[in-house]
Amino acid sequence: MKRRSRRPEPVASGGATPEAPTEAILQIKVWLEEISPMIWRRVLAPASFTLRELHGVIQVAMGWEGVHLFQFRLRAGCFGSPELWAASPDVTLAALGLRKGARFWYEYDLNIPWQHGVRIEGRLDPEVGKPYPLCTAGSGTCPPEDCGGPGAFMERRANLQLRDDYDDLGRMAEIIGDVVRESELAILDRDETRRRLRQALVRSRARECAWGKPFSRRAVNALLRQGEHRVLMHQQM
Repeated sequence: MKRRSRRPEPVASGGATPEAPTEAILQIKVWLEEISPMIWRRVLAPASFTLRELHGVIQVAMGWEGVHLFQFRLRAGCFGSPELWAASPDVTLAALGLRKGARFWYEYDLNIPWQHGVRIEGRLDPEVGKPYPLCTAGSGTCPPEDCGGPGAFMERRANLQLRDDYDDLGRMAEIIGDVVRESELAILDRDETRRRLRQALVRSRARECAWGKPFSRRAVNALLRQGEHRVLMHQQM
């Protein structure tokens, strides 16, 4: 039987044909429980990722520092840090057979703990040239590490009055205005001026710490491209 000659495959410029990744991509939403307004992130991760790798991705996306124990709770089982009585987190998302709508829990810093809801929002085809994992959306500042948990975090935020922001900004603007008007830097050497400025700066830093780490999707994705999630998935102090 005569064989038909095969038509040669088209070759991209540069001599190579780019191959699209074949593994499925999971769209995952993560949010912090007991916090209002909601602090949440949406990430895309390959189904071949393990729970340990997902832990690293969540750490980067949320803004945590990977300095505490963690565990996932799903299907009446626990997967987490080796110090815990939990199964190994080195099981892939694909092996768990998680379907669209599946929901489970991720806990970080188990002395408190910070409890995150996790939901599989969908299963996507990978796009050629797009790096994974990837953060596609999110909102809310990450609470500071070791700030006492959701209740303490919410209380500290409530105690920081917006009026203080305006007072401190007004105080600093007034001092700068005096320097500009009098063209005299020696104003900053006065004890009373330095005391007022120091007081405003201390309160501003306290507010910044209490509000936590601001969310930037661009910054998160830069860290993911650098492989920071692979560092944090093992890091503990």
